[in-house]
Amino acid sequence: MISDTIAAISTAVGEAGIAVIRVSGPDAVTEVGKIVKSKTPLGQAESHTVHYGHIINPETRETVEEVLVTVMRAPRSFTTEDVVEISSHGGVISVKRIMDLLLMLDIRVAEPGEFTKRAFLNGRIDLSQAEGVMDLIRSKSDRAFSVALKQVGGSLSTKIRDLRYTLVETMAHIEVNIDYPEHDVESLTSEFIKEKSSLVMSEIDKLLKTAEQGKILREGITTAIVGRPNVGKSSLLNTLAHDNRAIVTDIPGTTRDVIEEFVTINNIPLKLLDTAGIRETMDVVEKIGVERSRTAFTEADLILMVVNAGEPLHEDELELLEQIKGRQAIIILNKMDLPTMIDREILERYIDPELIVPMSVKAEEGIDLLEEAISKLFFSGQLESADLTYVSNVRHISLLKKAKQSLQDAYDAAEQYIPIDMIQIDVRLAWEHLGEIVGDTAHDALIDQIFSQFCLGK
Repeated sequence: MISDTIAAISTAVGEAGIAVIRVSGPDAVTEVGKIVKSKTPLGQAESHTVHYGHIINPETRETVEEVLVTVMRAPRSFTTEDVVEISSHGGVISVKRIMDLLLMLDIRVAEPGEFTKRAFLNGRIDLSQAEGVMDLIRSKSDRAFSVALKQVGGSLSTKIRDLRYTLVETMAHIEVNIDYPEHDVESLTSEFIKEKSSLVMSEIDKLLKTAEQGKILREGITTAIVGRPNVGKSSLLNTLAHDNRAIVTDIPGTTRDVIEEFVTINNIPLKLLDTAGIRETMDVVEKIGVERSRTAFTEADLILMVVNAGEPLHEDELELLEQIKGRQAIIILNKMDLPTMIDREILERYIDPELIVPMSVKAEEGIDLLEEAISKLFFSGQLESADLTYVSNVRHISLLKKAKQSLQDAYDAAEQYIPIDMIQIDVRLAWEHLGEIVGDTAHDALIDQIFSQFCLGK
């Protein structure tokens, strides 16, 4: 049982129209009522009602703030506890003064993610839904937001629970035959195990099929923009970001470090890394930038190699082309508004012709072709249906793979007519791995680690 009451600022600290302070716990209404003066005392307020009033310092009787107070009584709240939300004017001083008064009462500061953790511990949501809340907050595209919203709504939880129920039935069948072996035909039990294992593995495969796309939608594609100096790398970053994030000049070596920017192209989030032009240089600072560019090039999920279509390929570019062989890469033929001098046939020796994109970054022409090329490279031209349940969390993907492996072991053992009490160990292991996804079999340390990643006040 959770017996203490917690409070935290749920909106970003700083100048804003309003700020919201959330209080949750068994004494939330009683304690907040000690500092709120309103027409209806909070202790008498009905659930899901909003009350206009003032925050009063109980010691000096000074009016501290003008507020709207929302009361949500247990169990009809996010945490299933009594919850009070105080909406005040935005600003650092305003929320600080209110928080100071709350902490003078029998209320403590919430830990990061503690409101969502309480919702989980009180059975309001499961662990995968809680992680969906975090993904919802961190979404970088409309599609990522939709995927997270479905997870919060329980789409993944429902599928996992259905699979676990199938495994429970399987284990129950095995258990009966262990207890009453005289009624068992071992070959029939082995066939039953194989049938159920195949069924669950098939469903896990469907979930894992969306894993790569889901992971990309959740985390974005780390994309390194590489090339020689002055081919238009920084201009490309600025165009995609719709902002002058990188300095653009005619002087080679302007970019000395890796510049990061998140953008969304065709509903695909990209973490763009604008790198220093790769070339031999004696400049100490530029040399460090070139080394960092090579590191970004090595670690990136996607390479956007920019070349100047108005010049023949340089020796440095031929070296880069060798390095992008076998990598997820797109070649951008920039400055197509100028007379073309580049030999496209050379480029096609290193990369699929459909992944060579003609562009004029200066004229902002060819952006749509770049979008199509990225979609083709990562999503076979299009995203999976919006109706699908995407698996985007690395933890979930790992557990699904472990569960599938355990079921494969059970299937193989059943084929070899290994004693069914031995096979049950693998079936139970798969059931436990799936349980970790929704939190039914997750240990306390894992739960604490997951919720520690949440922002304060959520």
